[in-house]
Amino acid sequence: MAIIVNLDVMMAKRKISLNELSEKVDLTLSNLSILKTGKAKAIRFSTLEAICKALDCQPGDILEYDKK
Repeated sequence: MAIIVNLDVMMAKRKISLNELSEKVDLTLSNLSILKTGKAKAIRFSTLEAICKALDCQPGDILEYDKK
């Protein structure tokens, strides 16, 4: 069982770079990179909200539950 982070997919769909998203959500590149690669252990709702606002998407577009 795992939570899959599809941040890279949404960023590609919206044609936004890691640097640009980092500036929009006021998050360091390293923290955003950890989230993007799926290595994050947690995410704050305020951060998720900022990302969704910047990418014009829903939390379910970024996070996915895998039953395997």
